[in-house]
Amino acid sequence: MANLKEKVEAEYENIDNLISELPEKERLPFLDFLQLAGVATILHNFYNGIENILKLILKEDHTPLPEGSSWHKNLLNLAVKKRIITELTKYQVGEYLAFRHFFSHAYALDLYAEKVEPLVENLKKVYMDFKNDISDFLNK
Repeated sequence: MANLKEKVEAEYENIDNLISELPEKERLPFLDFLQLAGVATILHNFYNGIENILKLILKEDHTPLPEGSSWHKNLLNLAVKKRIITELTKYQVGEYLAFRHFFSHAYALDLYAEKVEPLVENLKKVYMDFKNDISDFLNK
């Protein structure tokens, strides 16, 4: 069975593959409906990957995962409490959680390039900050 670092690395590989498929933000206004829906799916999956990593770490620590209707938000709060991520990172990835919630509950017809543009633009920095937090935590 793979150790925690190997499992986290596998998640990083999945996220890296997703990110490589994102168009440059300048192209977003010119994407057709299906292409924009594809970008939204990548953003949704990016956040799912973040959650997967946090859940792996918490399970390894034998920490019960949050339950209930706001478990996604509580997962981020728990990750801060356990010093897995910083408050800043929680705020940054929280933007992707908010989008994930929107994407899961809205019609794709409600997607607009200007809604996804800041998420696409900031994704690589947010991801790097998240990875740095995880590295700091795992290397304690």
